[in-house]
Amino acid sequence: EAEFRSTARKWIEANAPKKYEAELSKSSLGRIRLEKEEIVDVGKAWQKKKAEGGWACLHWPKEYGGRGATPIEKVIWQQEEGVYGKLTQPFQIGEGMCGPTVMAFGSEEHKRHYLPKLASGEHIWCQLFSEPAGGSDVAGLRTRAEKNGDNWIVNGQKIWTSGAHYSDYGLLITRTDPNVPKHKGLTMFFLDMKSKGVEVRPIKQANGMQEFNEVYFTDVVIPDHQRLGAVGDGWNVSLTTLMNERMSIGAGVSTGFPELFDFCNSLMLEDGPAIEDRSVRSRLANYAVKASGLRYTSMRAISALSKGDRPGPENSIGKLVAGSMVQ
Repeated sequence: EAEFRSTARKWIEANAPKKYEAELSKSSLGRIRLEKEEIVDVGKAWQKKKAEGGWACLHWPKEYGGRGATPIEKVIWQQEEGVYGKLTQPFQIGEGMCGPTVMAFGSEEHKRHYLPKLASGEHIWCQLFSEPAGGSDVAGLRTRAEKNGDNWIVNGQKIWTSGAHYSDYGLLITRTDPNVPKHKGLTMFFLDMKSKGVEVRPIKQANGMQEFNEVYFTDVVIPDHQRLGAVGDGWNVSLTTLMNERMSIGAGVSTGFPELFDFCNSLMLEDGPAIEDRSVRSRLANYAVKASGLRYTSMRAISALSKGDRPGPENSIGKLVAGSMVQ
């Protein structure tokens, strides 16, 4: 592992786009943007370079564009990549959630065709799960897919789809049988986001960014060979996606604590520096304990991975605690 870290460090030192380092170091809390260039364009170039060097989607098998690395080597790579990892934010959903789902349920032909292009940054994927009426209740979805010969016709709406406005493909969960309990009767597909009848509407956020979208489907045709898993077994397929989501997002959520601590160190109140105010120190201590707890919970998950264990629900703690801290 130490040898792997040394090799990764040397490659990053020789190849990283250092001109963006200062900007990337300052960006945080969902505001990853560059002053003069689009993050998607710069991200694609960095992803391509990583793929050419054998550093993209490390834990994937080589035949699908990866390196066949161990889970712990992937973690070491992320630590060494540091701020440059922010450049590949547009690929996080594809690499972390969509790719593993296609790998688990797609045909061999689809895996060899789509996965290397995802790994090399040529294609970006999004995840079409949440709906306006369902909230976090994935099984409560209403988007319908109806069989028509060798195709499925899809109608409905998804919301909070990160990156849909620049994605090439999407993982889509639909209801194919409305007459059975809600966790049954679901079916998973993947589709070309440029398909006729797909409309993407960006959602403007309070911070001025537009990362999330509403996506509308009007008589969208999806071939049956783009179905992932059996008809009616979409819930089981989605669990693969969601377990991977816990690992790829929950384990690495930033808390904002370092930025807040620095701010309090430099802020002057009427009676002196903010950091010397007892109530400020008390709040900061509370945040420090939470940030530390998240760090060690993440380390426990990493240790479990290194022993070959499966990522469990502990990574959801990261999303839960960091979410309130960020606010």
